[in-house]
Amino acid sequence: MRFQRYQSFGLFAVAACSFVASAPALAQCAGTASAVSAASMSAATGDIVDTAIAAGSFKTLVAAVQAAGLAEALKGPGPFTVFAPTDEAFAKLPKGTVETLLKPENKGKLAEILKYHVVPGRFLAADVLAAPAFASLTGQRVDIAMSSGAPMIDGAKIVKTDIITSNGVIHVIDSVIMPSTDNIVQTADKAGMFKTLLAAATAAGLDSTLSGEGPLTVFAPTDAAFAKLPKGTVEMLLKPENKETLTSILKYHVISGRVFSPDAIKAGKAPTVQGDKVQITQSGSSVKINDATVVKADLDSSNGVIHVIDSVLLPKAVAEKLAQPAAH
Repeated sequence: MRFQRYQSFGLFAVAACSFVASAPALAQCAGTASAVSAASMSAATGDIVDTAIAAGSFKTLVAAVQAAGLAEALKGPGPFTVFAPTDEAFAKLPKGTVETLLKPENKGKLAEILKYHVVPGRFLAADVLAAPAFASLTGQRVDIAMSSGAPMIDGAKIVKTDIITSNGVIHVIDSVIMPSTDNIVQTADKAGMFKTLLAAATAAGLDSTLSGEGPLTVFAPTDAAFAKLPKGTVEMLLKPENKETLTSILKYHVISGRVFSPDAIKAGKAPTVQGDKVQITQSGSSVKINDATVVKADLDSSNGVIHVIDSVLLPKAVAEKLAQPAAH
C-alpha cells in the first residue's frame, strides 16, 4: 500500500496477479480461490454487474464502471472479488469528484480507481480476513485489518459480505478506496529518508526512468545506509566522471516488474536491470538482499514497489573497484 502503511517482509500470504493494463486484459487476470458451495453457485444467476444493478444501492459504481469501459470485463468469466462502494460511499468524496471522474478525459484515472477495488479470484469473507493483503487489478495491494472489531480494507469498513454472483463475489464497503498516484520518485521524496538516493538517481540520469511507466521494484537504501559507506564514497560517486559507476550501482538496486515480498522470498534471487543477480534470504522474520537487511517492505507506488534496505548494494565489479585504493 501507500508509504505510510507497511508490513514486515515475512508476514504476507497474498493472492498475487500480474499487472493489468487495460479493460480487455482485466478479464484474463482472474485466478481461483476458496470453493463456494454448489448450491450457492447454482443460485447465483447474475454476474457482478447485473447483481450490482439489481441491488439498487450501487448506481454510482455501475455508472463509473460503464464510463470506464469495464462493464464487459466484469461481466466476463472471472472470477473476481469486488469491494463495492455504495452510493453513500461515493457521496462522501469531495464535492465534484465523481462528476470530474466521469468525464471522458478522465477515463484512465477512473479505470485505475475501479480496478483497485477488484481482486482476481473468488474470496469469501473468511478468506479475506485470513490474508492481510491482496493484489488488486492495478498491481497495487489493498490492506485488510480489523479496527474496533470491524473488518476494514484500506480504512474503508466492510459492511456486508459474500454476495455471490455467477462470476465472483461482492463485499460492500462504506468508502471509496484510492490507489497511490505517486510514482517511485515521488513516494521516496515524500518519505524524507532517501535524499541521497534521489540525488544519486538524478546525477545518474535515472530519475526519469524511476518516474516512468514501469512497473519496477526498487531496493531503496536510506540516507543512513549511504552514510555507512567509507568516508568520501558518496561525494566521489556523484562526480560527473563517475556517472557510469554510479549508474551501475543504482541499477543493481532495481528489478523489472512489481515484485512483492512473498514472491521475492520464494524466488530466492532476482536479476537486476544492471545485469547481476541479488540473493534474497530469510531467517525467521529477517530478510536480506545480499548482506542488506530489509527494514520495510511492500511500499506501493503508482509504477512499482519499494523495499527499504539498511545498506547500499554493490555489484561485485564495483565493490572490487572501490576497494582498490584501500589496497595501496
